[in-house]
Amino acid sequence: MKIVTVVGARPQFIKAAAVSRAIASDHAGDIDELIVHTGQHHDDNMSSVFFDELGIPSPRYSLGIAGGTHGAMTGRMLEAIEHVLLKERPDWVLVYGDTNSTLAAALAAAKLHIPLAHVEAGLRSFNMLMPEEVNRIVADRLSTLLFCPTETAVANLADEGLREGVHNVGDVMYDVALYFANQATSRTAALADLGVRPGAYALATCHRAENTDSRERLASILDALCTIATQLPVVLPLHPRTRSRIEQFKLGAKLKSITVTEPLAFLSMVALERDAAVILTDSGGVQKEAFFYRVPCVTMRDETEWVETVALGWNSLTGADTDAIVNATLNRERSRTDASPYGAGDASRHIVAGLLAANPGRNRP
Repeated sequence: MKIVTVVGARPQFIKAAAVSRAIASDHAGDIDELIVHTGQHHDDNMSSVFFDELGIPSPRYSLGIAGGTHGAMTGRMLEAIEHVLLKERPDWVLVYGDTNSTLAAALAAAKLHIPLAHVEAGLRSFNMLMPEEVNRIVADRLSTLLFCPTETAVANLADEGLREGVHNVGDVMYDVALYFANQATSRTAALADLGVRPGAYALATCHRAENTDSRERLASILDALCTIATQLPVVLPLHPRTRSRIEQFKLGAKLKSITVTEPLAFLSMVALERDAAVILTDSGGVQKEAFFYRVPCVTMRDETEWVETVALGWNSLTGADTDAIVNATLNRERSRTDASPYGAGDASRHIVAGLLAANPGRNRP
């Protein structure tokens, strides 16, 4: 069986690595997987070192498509992915999450009548202003197999009339968290390099367009981080888009009390997440990683797809309001439930088993 896996952003490579390991360890003779990197998020850290850390081979195809509007980017990806699929004639196209790369691959597969499998199916923010929400809804609608991380995701699909091919396999990011937790121990030097001690700093990330493309929201978030930094050191690995907007909006002075660093290597970031006193983020993946490592999280968005983290008391939704962010961070003692709604850390094996069980048994045109 041949699978073409299409990814375009760093978090997708991390998720895909878990499934690739399951293929290599259990089904190396049964499955030929080809990885396609669209290039959507160009990252200097996404080099051979990054792939070595994850234990996966470099992509078979690197399309180098980045920049431009959502429509232009998706259109260029659609054309390039179609060429790959016509050449490789896979049995499955496998996609992750909610990026433009996911949307383009889903459309290309559907138009060529190639079965599509979507990992992280059924997630909903119920905010159609988010491009990610549009992408995930379209990908789910076009998928033959929908691999959900939670029962909430299964219920969301059922509410939309999608019940066939739906499987709650657990969250593949939990597989990743368990696999790399011990390896990250060797990266505790990252803390010393930044001048912080375990359990005595806040880790922040900010990259979503809803926050970075609004001067008001971005300024409000930076004001909150500055206030927090007067009581707890704040480490901010700065996303390239966020850095660009800070320069564009002339907000650089607000970074003076914050420890700013370039985006970190994967294991160094895991080490920082695991040892933080609190994490502030607008990233879905970082929200969950905070939960997996049992670190309180403040989500600087108006909604989240990972509602379980909020319901269990580990995550607070604040939007971009300065006072709400500060209060949730500095007054973070609250009742929390130690539950595991994201499976048993074996989602990858369930995904591979599902693909094999549903294998159409022939290459598609």
